[in-house]
Amino acid sequence: MRYRILTLNQISPRGLERLPDELYEVGADIAEPDAILVRSAELSAAAIPPGVRAIARAGAGVNNIPVEEMSRRGVPVFNSPGANANAVKELVLAGLLLAARNLGPAWLFTRALRGDDEAIEREVERGKKQFVGFELPGRTLGVVGLGAIGVEVANSALALGMKVLGYDPQITVQRAWQLSASVEQARSLEDLFARADAITVHVPLNDATAGLVNARRLALMKPGGTLLNFARGGIVDDREVIAALDAGRLHGYVCDFPNNALKDHPRVVTLPHLGASTGEAEENCAVMAADQLREFLEHGNVRNSVNYPEAVLPRLPGTTRLSIANRNVPNMVGQISTALAQHRINIADLLNKSRGEYAYTLIDADGALGSEVLAELRAIEGVLSARIA
Repeated sequence: MRYRILTLNQISPRGLERLPDELYEVGADIAEPDAILVRSAELSAAAIPPGVRAIARAGAGVNNIPVEEMSRRGVPVFNSPGANANAVKELVLAGLLLAARNLGPAWLFTRALRGDDEAIEREVERGKKQFVGFELPGRTLGVVGLGAIGVEVANSALALGMKVLGYDPQITVQRAWQLSASVEQARSLEDLFARADAITVHVPLNDATAGLVNARRLALMKPGGTLLNFARGGIVDDREVIAALDAGRLHGYVCDFPNNALKDHPRVVTLPHLGASTGEAEENCAVMAADQLREFLEHGNVRNSVNYPEAVLPRLPGTTRLSIANRNVPNMVGQISTALAQHRINIADLLNKSRGEYAYTLIDADGALGSEVLAELRAIEGVLSARIA
């Protein structure tokens, strides 16, 4: 069997190499795909063929994918957390230095100089005082969100001599192990805003984080603070940030999301969404996304899904792998087991995991499974998808 993968946007060849020709047909013109591999293309639920079993994004955010509709179809959506972490971290640190030393306005000043070299030198001496900045050691950086990127930013800021406050009530055990013990835990967002000289946000954009940086929290910051946003534009209320800049409460704002309100402000540096724009990050994201698709299609395993639980079951030799996505309701595993038992099919191994409204079940069954069994499983109320991997 060859799986059909539809690619949207240009995917790094290093990622595509992970999908061998003998098992995969990959391209931008694939009809009736089994899966979709995407970067930034906007996907609508209506345009996603019904036969699609999984979607993988070569990147972290999934705002361009109709995740909830895919959940209802039983389709896992994968992303690539951490694959671009170093690239974003480096840009955050660059943004911090841009703001601290007023490099954006200073560069614009020098580009506008006219006259011979002696005239330029005189203007430089007269004008440089307006760009006096500050040094980072001893200042406090507040990091909101301690996922892969936030942890790297926090640890690197410590290495620059900064004090670091971190806030993430949902930090994972894995990230906690990676975070330096010198990072102090903020008790709340308000605590972090009140104590930090500079703040950087590293959270997804959703209902809970939209407008997270607002006038009320900005008013808690020390005068002359710096704000950095390389996560998502909607996390920061641009209008209220501009008001804080104009009032002199904020020293500067550096972000990756230009718009008409921000791009010409003298205390704002906007970049053209460069966070993950390195060759290395694009390769890393493509490799991770392709590997996750392959593991799901060939073995049913789920890693780094944003809508279904992590579910990885070592495959038993000589068995048939069955993967089922279903609503997280009582007696679902019992109904599945009963349906298999009625066909005298023995379960050699089973894994069931849940996440919110949805659950995922992996079964290694002795012997073959026919289309009749699959049809019965799909007919169980609450089963969203069932397939043999």
